[in-house]
Amino acid sequence: MPPQALDPRNLPDAEEDIDFSDIEAKYSVDGDDGFENILVVDNVPIVDESKEDKLFKVIGKIFKSAGVNIREGSIFMPKEVDSKSGKKKSKGFLFVEMDDPEKASLAIKNLNNYSMDKTHILSVNKFTDIEKYSKMDDKYKEPEIEPFEEKEHLRSWLTDPQARDQMVMYRGEEVSIYWNCKTEAPEHVHSRPNWTETYVQWSPVGSYLVTFHRQGIALWGGESWSKIVRFVHPGVKLIDFSPDENYVVTWSNEPITLNASVSNASLPFGPEDEGNQVLVWDVKTGALLRSFPSISMGGDKTGPTKINWPMFKWSPTEKYFARVTPGQMISVYEVPSMGLVDKKSMKVDGVADFEWAPARRQKGNNQKQSNDIIAYWTPEVGNQPARVTLVNFPNREIIRTKNLFNVNGCKLHWHPYGNYLCVKADRHTKTKKSSFTNLEIFRVVDKDIPVDVIEVPDSVIAFAWEPASEPRFGIISTADTSTTAAGQSGTGTTANTPRTSVSFYKMEKGKGKVPTTEFKLIKTFERKTANALVWSPLGRNLVLATLRTQTTWDLEFYDMDFEPVESKKEQGGNLNDPGAYVNLVSTQEHYGITDIEWDPTGRYVLTSASMWRHTMENGFIIWDFKGNMLFKKVLDKFKQILWRPRPKSLLSSEQKKKIRKNLKDYSREFDQEDLSSQNAVSAAVVAQRRKLNEEWYSWRRRVEAEIAEERAKCGKTLTNTDTKNYETIEEWIEEVIEETEEIVDE
Repeated sequence: MPPQALDPRNLPDAEEDIDFSDIEAKYSVDGDDGFENILVVDNVPIVDESKEDKLFKVIGKIFKSAGVNIREGSIFMPKEVDSKSGKKKSKGFLFVEMDDPEKASLAIKNLNNYSMDKTHILSVNKFTDIEKYSKMDDKYKEPEIEPFEEKEHLRSWLTDPQARDQMVMYRGEEVSIYWNCKTEAPEHVHSRPNWTETYVQWSPVGSYLVTFHRQGIALWGGESWSKIVRFVHPGVKLIDFSPDENYVVTWSNEPITLNASVSNASLPFGPEDEGNQVLVWDVKTGALLRSFPSISMGGDKTGPTKINWPMFKWSPTEKYFARVTPGQMISVYEVPSMGLVDKKSMKVDGVADFEWAPARRQKGNNQKQSNDIIAYWTPEVGNQPARVTLVNFPNREIIRTKNLFNVNGCKLHWHPYGNYLCVKADRHTKTKKSSFTNLEIFRVVDKDIPVDVIEVPDSVIAFAWEPASEPRFGIISTADTSTTAAGQSGTGTTANTPRTSVSFYKMEKGKGKVPTTEFKLIKTFERKTANALVWSPLGRNLVLATLRTQTTWDLEFYDMDFEPVESKKEQGGNLNDPGAYVNLVSTQEHYGITDIEWDPTGRYVLTSASMWRHTMENGFIIWDFKGNMLFKKVLDKFKQILWRPRPKSLLSSEQKKKIRKNLKDYSREFDQEDLSSQNAVSAAVVAQRRKLNEEWYSWRRRVEAEIAEERAKCGKTLTNTDTKNYETIEEWIEEVIEETEEIVDE
């Protein structure tokens, strides 16, 4: 009967006759989900009633250290009477009620196998899991094995018989993949409209193509360019891979929000991720490992938030990733646990920036060393000078420090082999009316890490190490304080033409009883307009470019090890001067150039003019390493073109030496393949022309026959025209097939 009809004077005869439906509806518990927030914490110390409150406080502190709080009164610990002492004692486990299942899952992730002391290691599980496993059938049932599905090889493009490189082009709303075919038009591989919403990006060794969408990013690969994995991160703008592509970091300017009105079952976020903007993912599984809040680098409160990207920097061993909190500390995390190393950050007052040292290699081979080094710098504060510090990790041992005075700012540049560190220190005079640059080069491979100092009278706007074992670098300097390096002048183009100088330095060993080692100037080129210096990935060759200006579009191709001809030696050339080997190979122009990139093999250079920066003759040009134009294409709505990266070579140094020794034999084989390819192209062109001629003559014969038949039906005849009143004119057309220039010594 309904509760309002219950009369105390006329109670039901039996309990079964009472209607409890209203109470059951009010306090109903779903059998499947009602205990998801209940945890069972096992292997806790056995205590009596006098120590119960103390144990509860310790458990509360442990949970709080894991990022979850326990409400007062939410811990229940079963007890039993001890037969010996007669006191009530706990049974070694307890129940903890969390606010929601998400916090319960977080507590299990962080506290399962937590060591309270040597004898008590906590085992934390959900109550529903224990109940589920206790009801399992004792008989083992062999699981069904899913049929094996062979997946496409993510590096299948490396098996191309011609060893060509691929490139991706984004034009209009279409993204396309092409093979590079040298002087011919790139060979089309795959296209897809609306493949991305903002831009595209390759992973570090080319296994994946990344597309950006409002909901997140997607990774594509294989011969069919199918989707490999997707990562949900609304409004994602920037990404960064770990060196071996095992992890990826994504950033969005929109903090993560959990909308209670929308089902979040398909989202990887939990309450602990709310408000964060940086996410770290496992590429192979697609799992979200951890989220972090974004760190702002300051700026105008009314303007957009400024961040440094990549926000997290990976160690070369991929064991650690770290980020800096400006002025406070460097936080280093380890994977896959995603926890702070030693559970504490490196406290460094005033720290501005840091860089991991690349994997160090022994001279002459590719063998890597296992230790990781962090270099960081702190600016001047009051009477305290600026300082550069090198730290071994993870033992955090300081191995070298250097004080710097009158410093405006520093930039850390590690040599690709990790053996040298160049600190570009922008300095000012005591009057602060003029500025100059010091290059402080730390020789990490030498005892006590000596430092070479190179003083440049002007400001250095660009620095680049040569990717080779022998240390050599180039700089671009200028006396004009308004000139900046390419990529630092905003999103558009600048109207001014830079006035710069380009210098090259090399480490040389001195002569004497105690040979000294120092970096010396090789050569300086004055009155240049370059604002970008781009080395070939194999070293030796480089391009000086003037990017993103409205008046100058120069390209200069250099060979740093060009062997002078004997005639120069006979004319008195000084071949002992290392600058004699630095030669300008070619000077070119690309109107409106905005970007430049070497291919992974160091044989080709790709320059492009993107509509994202201007709308003048957008398109791209492919050059060889000597500066010869191989292919040019002007395209409307052209946005982006990128070479596909290659993984590192699997060949040993001995195998590479053998290839260099027999390079002439390989060259003959490749030259024959190129000739066959050219002949095949020529044969195809000739065949096409013959086909068109045959079609023309067959059509003409057919039409002449039809006209003759119509003329016969009409009874008309073809009359000869008097040729006396006509003049015959012959026209000669000359075409240069080949031109060879030969220099004859007198």
